[in-house]
Amino acid sequence: MNDAKQIVFEELQDLQTRIADNIVKKGRNASGRTIESMHIDKGDKSITLFGRKAFGTLETGRGPGNVPQGFYGIIKQWVIDKGLSIKEIPYKRKESEKWHPIYTPKERGLMSLSGAIATKIANEGTKLYRNGGDSDIYSKEIPKTISSIKNRLGIMMKAEVVNSIKLNK
Repeated sequence: MNDAKQIVFEELQDLQTRIADNIVKKGRNASGRTIESMHIDKGDKSITLFGRKAFGTLETGRGPGNVPQGFYGIIKQWVIDKGLSIKEIPYKRKESEKWHPIYTPKERGLMSLSGAIATKIANEGTKLYRNGGDSDIYSKEIPKTISSIKNRLGIMMKAEVVNSIKLNK
């Protein structure tokens, strides 16, 4: 890798670290899949930092409307990953020979909470979306990275130009 590509690669690594730190600091990390999805791809003529498809929702939130298939299950797993407290919902009906509960009171509470959250998001969007979004995960970090790359490349180019000038003495 040439010096310029190495500079870009190092700066993207630093950007990746800062974004991951921001995700954790802002409490937007549940399962860790978004942070794990970030990777740097080194092509022949480019170096790119990638993240999962829904990466933008870290700052914009999710708007109301159609939800993906299995959304309730996604929210259920999110509740578990996030470690949210779940109020148990006991059965009023007593267990008998003819009837046995299918779910535990804790599972019933999880299903109730997950269903309520999924419905609220489908109807109104996430809280982040309803609050107008935020630019604190990656948007403020990208200009810093661009500036740092420009500065480092500028210094490198200046040194190359100075070293290539031959003086007659």
